[in-house]
Amino acid sequence: MTAVYNEDSIKSLDWREHIRLRPGMYIGKLGDGSSHDDGIYLLLKEVIDNSIDEFIMGAGKTIEVKAMEKKITVRDYGRGVPLGKLLDCVSKINTGGKYDSEAFKKSVGLNGVGTKAVNALSGQFFVQSFREGRTKSLWFEKGILKKDEKEQPSKERNGTLVTFVPDETVFKNFKFSPEFIENQVLNYVYLNTGLTINVNGKKYYSDKGLYDLLQHNTEGEVLRYPIIHLKGDDIEVALTHGEQYGEEYYSFVNGAHTTQGGTHQAALREAVVRTVREFYKKEFDASDIRASIVAAISVRIQEPIFESQTKTRLGSIQTGPEGLNLRTWINDFVKNELDNYLHKNPDIADLMLKRIMQSEDERKEIAGIKKLANERAKKANLHNRKLRDCKIHFDDNNEKNLQSTLFITEGDSASGSLTKARSPETQAVFSLKGKPLNCFGLTKKIVYENEEFNLLQHALNIEEGIENLRYNNIVVATDADVDGMHIRLLLLTFFLQFFPELIKNGHVYILQTPLFRVRNKQETIYCYSEVEKQKAIEKLGSKPEITRFKGLGEISPDEFEGFIGEDIRLDPVLLGQNSSIANLLKYYMGKNTPERQEFIIENLRVEEVV
Repeated sequence: MTAVYNEDSIKSLDWREHIRLRPGMYIGKLGDGSSHDDGIYLLLKEVIDNSIDEFIMGAGKTIEVKAMEKKITVRDYGRGVPLGKLLDCVSKINTGGKYDSEAFKKSVGLNGVGTKAVNALSGQFFVQSFREGRTKSLWFEKGILKKDEKEQPSKERNGTLVTFVPDETVFKNFKFSPEFIENQVLNYVYLNTGLTINVNGKKYYSDKGLYDLLQHNTEGEVLRYPIIHLKGDDIEVALTHGEQYGEEYYSFVNGAHTTQGGTHQAALREAVVRTVREFYKKEFDASDIRASIVAAISVRIQEPIFESQTKTRLGSIQTGPEGLNLRTWINDFVKNELDNYLHKNPDIADLMLKRIMQSEDERKEIAGIKKLANERAKKANLHNRKLRDCKIHFDDNNEKNLQSTLFITEGDSASGSLTKARSPETQAVFSLKGKPLNCFGLTKKIVYENEEFNLLQHALNIEEGIENLRYNNIVVATDADVDGMHIRLLLLTFFLQFFPELIKNGHVYILQTPLFRVRNKQETIYCYSEVEKQKAIEKLGSKPEITRFKGLGEISPDEFEGFIGEDIRLDPVLLGQNSSIANLLKYYMGKNTPERQEFIIENLRVEEVV
């Protein structure tokens, strides 16, 4: 039957309706706050971006943030939004003060969308502007104006205050993670030296910009030479080499953290290779130069083109200062500054050379096995029984690419249930056969010698780095028993040992699955802990039926569908602020059994089950 198509079929949505109908276009994936790229952190970013723009324009050196589980308040001391335009700025799409390129030449937000998206997607939204002894306030609910307070006299300092509570009908079971907020704020102060951001009374400040960023992010790790820090007009670069496998980059455009890289990051990688080859007068393999590199780049350019509203990847066609091609501008800067630095610091140049030559030796050592392994992987990928792929991937230019997920599970029954229950559009399943190898202390040669590890790295497309990662979310889905915990630990050891940037960039999670099903004839409740089970029993009363799930394979596909859909519970794998990967792996996977045993004895808790 053909649907009716006439004048009544054509609809126009106002700004609020469109944002709420298509939130993914504006803030990426929704999520519950367990992932660093969940929408609630984009809402916070959009608010702070406006305050940062004021700082860049020389107005306001301090930003106050009060962060609770559900509510955020941001107060800056900039110029304050002009009171007569306050309503338009937070509720009229494509309205803002940043279209005038002289006022905001290199602004973070340019499209007049950000604050409106926060307003439309918040259950409660409050904005107040203080300007030249006057103030005005507005209250909204889900983008609908509820109260418009008239201008009043004020003794407060100039600036803007925004309070918002994300809409619980859009962001289900959400809560803000202090760790993710701290990472956001740290990036802001690294990119804006001289700016102070106070979060719940804790002060964040940076003197040395990207140098401080790399120092913080490599704390506890072994560096082969001191961090090289290069600064120019509208460009800043910091780099060093460590001992870890892979490449690690932090890239920013006009203060936006481009977690998926883009033109500027690609240009930095090319420029480092070209400069090193010319300085040492040797045609090193590019992979040897970039192996174990840790680098950061920040550029400020006019009218950047991002591949989405969430600004996670810079578009390919870009113009740098004075009309220069962006790649050319970055290449010229790195060539001049890095070459000068290496000439002035021959001791550091020698240490860099030794690290590159070590990488060259390691690459040649595994070249033979790597070639054979890749040939096997290509054949397996034609009909890879371990991988049940999905249609949309992280490296696709698709509005759902942030939802792309790879579940890694063990055993035929668990992978079978997951495969039947998953969404074929955005969720893939990789099935392990038994426990993976403990790869602690082994070289990368084992990744190619071990068939499962090799197929996994090919499924993720991370052999040459994570820039072309195929899945945004890598979810370890194992039974909640001792064997399942062991498999989790072995997989995390694999990622930390060979691909630590996956964890550092927030791509790895542990899937929570229910331990109990409590039900009567009217209602079924799935419980993830003993406490939840007791609450469910109290709620249902009169001896409900209780089922204890012993493993993922026992959960039917119909039930599983509810646990990996919009109500999915994921625990992000996070590294502590001062965590050393080498020390973590040594402690948990090394041969220090007495030390671990002592820790377990001292910290063992016995809970009485009612």
